[in-house]
Amino acid sequence: MTTPKYLSGDAAAIDEFIDRFDVFLLDCDGVIWSGDHVFEGVVETLEYLRSRGKKTVFVTNNSTKSRQEYLKKFTGLGIPSNVEEIFGSAYSASIYISRILKLAPPKNKVFVIGEAGIEHELRSENVPFIGGTDPAFRRDVTPEDFKGLADGSLLDPEVGCVLVGLDFHINYLKLSHALQYLRRGAVFLATNVDSTFPMSHGFFPGAGSMSMPLVYSTGQKPVALGKPSQAMMDAIEGKFQFDRERTCMVGDRLDTDIKFGIEGKLGGTLAVLTGVSQKEHWEAADAVAVPAFYVDKLSDIGLAARKQ
Repeated sequence: MTTPKYLSGDAAAIDEFIDRFDVFLLDCDGVIWSGDHVFEGVVETLEYLRSRGKKTVFVTNNSTKSRQEYLKKFTGLGIPSNVEEIFGSAYSASIYISRILKLAPPKNKVFVIGEAGIEHELRSENVPFIGGTDPAFRRDVTPEDFKGLADGSLLDPEVGCVLVGLDFHINYLKLSHALQYLRRGAVFLATNVDSTFPMSHGFFPGAGSMSMPLVYSTGQKPVALGKPSQAMMDAIEGKFQFDRERTCMVGDRLDTDIKFGIEGKLGGTLAVLTGVSQKEHWEAADAVAVPAFYVDKLSDIGLAARKQ
């Protein structure tokens, strides 16, 4: 097993590391910020990378926000960015449905378990959908629901796909609708299958925890459109036309970010220790992925290099 190179505090090694790449794909949660807290030195580090002619692309599995909403968050947190630099799993899923899946009418509607970010991106690709943030689905299940779902009278006959993302209002009624659509042949998609996501210096159930009851009840696994899915890498490459050898994936999770970079045959992967995965995770015999490089925090690659 290869041993990742530790870069923090080693200015010469950091300089050499930055020179190896033209493009940096950066995860957000656990790398740039935790919740609404931006990690110290991140803004300066991004500016430093850009000043050296590097392209930065923000690649996030969080499906609760659209690209426009992410841009608002970046701007509000003082991070210079533009909407074309942001590539989220909600956008990736919408692109997949509209341009690859190409559901034919009349079964071209999507039943959404998720937040407004998914809805915005589906609308941007002119994909019809139901569910999502509709208040009609944010309630307790009734005896009439069981009857109508079982006999199909409460189902929309035009639904041909179920898309599951992170949903802060997940409930039995939504899962029951999704199950019935899947049992009737709908395509099963997930924005991503992260088990948890970091927020306010803690961890909470992720999008994968929303789709897991459906995996268990149907025996099917969804096509996942976030990291580490190579469908997402292909979509990013299609949009930005980068050289994979000169591209580095930066992230905090071995099972999504680092695996994404390795399976995508990128030139390098950089793990940061401000999120989910820690050093002992890749040192374990059953490590899901091992980064090529690691730092304590993202700002280490900016601060140390500028101190030369």
